[in-house]
Amino acid sequence: MADTVLEVKNLNVWYTDSALFGKRRRTQILHDVSLSLNKGEILGVVGESGCGKSTLAKAVLGMIPDMNGEIIHYTKRPQMVFQDPVASLNPAKTVGWIVEEPLRAFGKYDKTERRRRVMDMLGRVGLGAEYSERKPDELSGGQRQRVSIAVALIQRPRLIIADEPVSALDVTIQAQIIDLLLELKNELDLSYIFISHDLNVVYQLCDRVLVMQKGVIVEENTTEELFDTPEHEYTKRLLKAADV
Repeated sequence: MADTVLEVKNLNVWYTDSALFGKRRRTQILHDVSLSLNKGEILGVVGESGCGKSTLAKAVLGMIPDMNGEIIHYTKRPQMVFQDPVASLNPAKTVGWIVEEPLRAFGKYDKTERRRRVMDMLGRVGLGAEYSERKPDELSGGQRQRVSIAVALIQRPRLIIADEPVSALDVTIQAQIIDLLLELKNELDLSYIFISHDLNVVYQLCDRVLVMQKGVIVEENTTEELFDTPEHEYTKRLLKAADV
């Protein structure tokens, strides 16, 4: 298992919500989902809204209580990059404070070392030291997403789950963030689960792709094989709709 970063075996997930007359309804979202992620790999997860992509990400991160199956991490402290950096960044705090916060919570480093690591990480994501004193509302969308990536990477995880990380950005900025993710993967020896509805982005970035429909993985293949010779009818419809 030396080259395996993550294994998910027969994962089932349920959500419970309020229904009519105050009754609570338990709905199964994921059905016997199994996957593996190898060291240095970018695994794409695609499918229409509501298919279970984000639920899978939350389950892998241990954020869902009602589930069964096995999730085996072979690395420590997997982290997530979210779709909307505005919602995930504290608007009242400076960029430096936000990026440093996981290190404060971790409690391993003194103030000087935390500051050094923050400056280093801001540099790695393409933001100069001057950005550390700015607040999120003083940044562009692309800059905010760079801060989100810095927050995810500050504890030096080996696994990053990116949930629609470029969908809120315009095409030019999307390309810059994709290039950054690739650079960081190589520099920091990262593996990614990349969740997206944009098949063009998935084609550019991912080594292998899982296709989800209604909480089930209906197809899995290398990116090239899946795009060139899709087997499942649902995959064919997705590719046709995306004009890939």
